Amino acid sequence: MFDRNFGFLRYMKGTVYKSTGSWYSVKAESGAFYACRIKGKFRLEGIKSTNPIATGDHVTFSIDQQGDQAQGVITAIAPRDNYIIRKSVNLSKQTHIIAANIDVAFLLITPNNPVTTTAFIDRFLVTAEAYHIKCVLLFNKTDDYDNDSLDEVKYLAALYRSIGYECLGISAKTGKNIDQVKALMKNKVSMFSGHSGVGKSTLVNALAPNLALRTSEISLQHAQGQHTTTFAEMFDLPFGAQIIDTPGIKGFGLVAIDNHELSAYFPEFFALKDQCKFNNCLHVNEPNCAIKNALEKDELAWSRYKSYLQIMEGDDQVYRKDQHQEI
Repeated sequence: MFDRNFGFLRYMKGTVYKSTGSWYSVKAESGAFYACRIKGKFRLEGIKSTNPIATGDHVTFSIDQQGDQAQGVITAIAPRDNYIIRKSVNLSKQTHIIAANIDVAFLLITPNNPVTTTAFIDRFLVTAEAYHIKCVLLFNKTDDYDNDSLDEVKYLAALYRSIGYECLGISAKTGKNIDQVKALMKNKVSMFSGHSGVGKSTLVNALAPNLALRTSEISLQHAQGQHTTTFAEMFDLPFGAQIIDTPGIKGFGLVAIDNHELSAYFPEFFALKDQCKFNNCLHVNEPNCAIKNALEKDELAWSRYKSYLQIMEGDDQVYRKDQHQEI
């Protein structure tokens, strides 16, 4: 095919391995990588996103080969199986697709340096549930826990295991349980996520030392991690897996979840929903609510209910204060 702007074109299919917002690194089915850009504006199913194309997207692109220079132009995006999307808690109209076509999302959690709150964990899990993505919680830096941190992690792991989430205590530095993480990742596209400083890049390096991703120390002044990953990027790992390393997330505003659907993304709430007096019970002020009754009996975690109410009320201001961070 001939294009007057690009000459003779050949079209190929590939996967986006890195998205910078203006240029995209695409791995073709042949295994070769091409630097691509987009032509015009993409509008995907009404999603108003800062990045219409995300790492993990399957795309069709054209190549204009002129001498040694090969420039790619992405012309189409295949329908996504799923994606992780977030809204800035400050810029409510701005959304960002973190990654697409994910088999399993690993959320790295640390009890301190930096602190991962239950509000953050729950928001991530709700997003994963909404887009049908399996989520595994990795409690990292076990080599650095004091007694209080160990007790807190044991409590959180027991809480989330009781809901049905797989939880692992790991140490990217010492290698504890890294083999179990590898087993969960084999033959899958995985995503690592969490606050800056929880050890995502260190974990990727432990899984595949040849990648030698850049890491950074925790800021002692603010007890927060330094951003070492600027853009989401996919890597092929030597044990038959692919990993999407993502920038550290400081806040996690949710996008387009209806209040009447929200409890479906809290599995322990959904399991009791049919026992409520009203079919359309929101579990807030209604009488004979099974969720509120279970809370009073300490059969459900109040931290989860607090997260539920904050999400329902769209209370990103309270959430942001709880995080003690801004995005």
